[in-house]
Amino acid sequence: MLCPLFSFDGSRHHGYYSHMKKAGIAELKNNLSRYLDQVKNGESILVLDRNHPVAQIIPLQKAARDAVELDDRLARLERKGLIRRGSGGSGQWLNKRRLVKVPGSVLQDLLDERRSGW
Repeated sequence: MLCPLFSFDGSRHHGYYSHMKKAGIAELKNNLSRYLDQVKNGESILVLDRNHPVAQIIPLQKAARDAVELDDRLARLERKGLIRRGSGGSGQWLNKRRLVKVPGSVLQDLLDERRSGW
């Protein structure tokens, strides 16, 4: 339901936050799971402190959700000892190294190996 607001000239208009669900801090705290379910379904919640807006809870963009899920998955794999994440400094190390030149053709060697049945 839109709440009409009055401007100084007496005309009525609808406020920016009037289409959002609103919750006071105590209400939000007591029913957080219910409000988070609404946010997961695409709704936004305006958080009020003594009827003044102080925060807005909005759904994450899909890319942000995917990044969080990927990070969670990597953390689980790391805890199980299946992977070890790097520190991120490998790019500088690689840039300082020269490429190793190998005589012959890697592709030709692979094809020869395939033909011989190794």
